[in-house]
Amino acid sequence: MEASLAFIATVVATLFAQATLARATRHRRPQDGAWAFALATFALASAALFIGVTTGWDNGTFRAFYLLGAILSVPWLALGTIYLIHGNTIGRRVQWCLVAFSGMALGAMLTCAIAPGIAGSAIPVGKEVLPVLPRVLAASGSGLGALVIIIGAALSAIRWMREPGTVARRRAIANALIALGTLILSGGGLIQGIVGKDTAFTVSLALGISVIYAGFLVASGAGQGANQVEPSTSN
Repeated sequence: MEASLAFIATVVATLFAQATLARATRHRRPQDGAWAFALATFALASAALFIGVTTGWDNGTFRAFYLLGAILSVPWLALGTIYLIHGNTIGRRVQWCLVAFSGMALGAMLTCAIAPGIAGSAIPVGKEVLPVLPRVLAASGSGLGALVIIIGAALSAIRWMREPGTVARRRAIANALIALGTLILSGGGLIQGIVGKDTAFTVSLALGISVIYAGFLVASGAGQGANQVEPSTSN
C-alpha cells in the first residue's frame, strides 16, 4: 500500500509541478516560479520515497528524500505565498534567505553521519538516524512554511467568502482546499495508531498533495490559477 500511495503522490506532484511551471513560463510571476520549484522538490522526494519502499532504502535515497521532502519543499511553497501577499520586494528578501537556508540544508545532508542500519522497505525515522542539525532544519523550515501557507490560504478564503459572485466563491473554496491539504500533509501522525506509521505517512502525503492540487484546479477554473490573494504591493 505504501508503494502505491508514494506512486500516486509522485504522479500528482509531477502533474502539479508541470502545470505550475507552465504558468511561470507564461506569466513570469515569481510566485509561480517558487511554487514550481517547491512542487518539483516534492515530486522528487515522493519518487525517492517510492524507490525506498519498493526496492529498499539506502543512505543516498534517504538523504535525497529527507532533503527534498522534509526540509526544502514546504518553505519554497510558502515563498510563493509570501510573494503573492507581500509583493516582490519582501519576496526577494525572503528568497535570498531561503537560498542560504537551502544551501545550509544541502551541506548538512551531504556531510552528516547517518546511523547504520538503514535497509529494507520501512521508512527511516529522522530522529533515529540523523544528527540534530538536519532535524532542526526540517522542523523549522517545514513548520514555519506550513504556518505561512495555512494562514495565507485561510485568510484569503475568508476574504473571498465575503465577496459576491461565483468566481469569488470558487476562490474561497480553492484556498480552503489549499489550507486543508497543508494540514493533511502535516497531520499524518494523527492516524498512526490506526493504520501504522508508514501507511499514515504515505496516506497523508498522497491525500495532502491531491487536495492542494484540487485547490489549484478549482482556482484555475475561476480564472486566476492558484492565486490566494492579490499582492498588496507591486514592485
